[in-house]
Amino acid sequence: MRRTSTRALAPALAAALLLTGCSAQSAPEAAESGAPAAETVTIQVAAVQSPMTDVVLAAGEAIEEGYEIELVEVSDYVTANTIVDAGDADANFSQHVPYMELFNEANDGTLTAVQPVYNFVIAFYSKTLDDIAALPTGATVAIPDDASNTGRALELLASEGVIALDPAVDPYAATVDDITENAKQLEFLQVPISSLNAAYEEADLVFQWPSHIAALGLTPEEDGLITELDDTFALHLVVREEDADSEATAALIDAFSSDGVREVIEANPTIEVAFG
Repeated sequence: MRRTSTRALAPALAAALLLTGCSAQSAPEAAESGAPAAETVTIQVAAVQSPMTDVVLAAGEAIEEGYEIELVEVSDYVTANTIVDAGDADANFSQHVPYMELFNEANDGTLTAVQPVYNFVIAFYSKTLDDIAALPTGATVAIPDDASNTGRALELLASEGVIALDPAVDPYAATVDDITENAKQLEFLQVPISSLNAAYEEADLVFQWPSHIAALGLTPEEDGLITELDDTFALHLVVREEDADSEATAALIDAFSSDGVREVIEANPTIEVAFG
């Protein structure tokens, strides 16, 4: 009988609890037959919030016999990576490949993406504006402070003609220093993704992920002034390189690309399936 753990561990306790190992037992009929009871392998998967956590739970329902998934809910994306890189969790589902690569570079990490799961629509939002064309001169624009999402935000503004970027620079690697035209004399406020919702209250324009902006009752389809969907930034299942070819990872890949996960994604209008 397949068992899926749906416990979300508090971030402060996660690392300690994860070290308890694989203790879940297989179905009782094995013991009744006199055969040794086989252990169910518990795979800890870290995620930050819905819909990422919803996908992890759906994968837990789909995981093959002999495995179970334990959701480890953490408060931020850095923690999701550090606990996997340190071996205190087995995988995470919280990021796109550009973000993971920056983490590896900065931390000598060994993370690798093994399965794209969903794409998502990102957008710029405003509490006071209904049209990007009405953005005033000297407006404050809040964007993420991590390099991969900074470039994405600036490229989206450039694609709408709000700013221009140095053509010699990969737009997805651009920084505010690569802005060559800023006719509206915009002021850029760079903060962590988790702080952008707070910036929405004060800034004229705010870039944000749909999973975060939902807390304010907003969606990219209904409220985004400019939007973008780019499969370069599909969210991936991530493990350590040393575990990429393991049987447990193969079971995870099958679960995260299952019909059950597909149903969860298709029920959410802000995301779309990224696997075949």
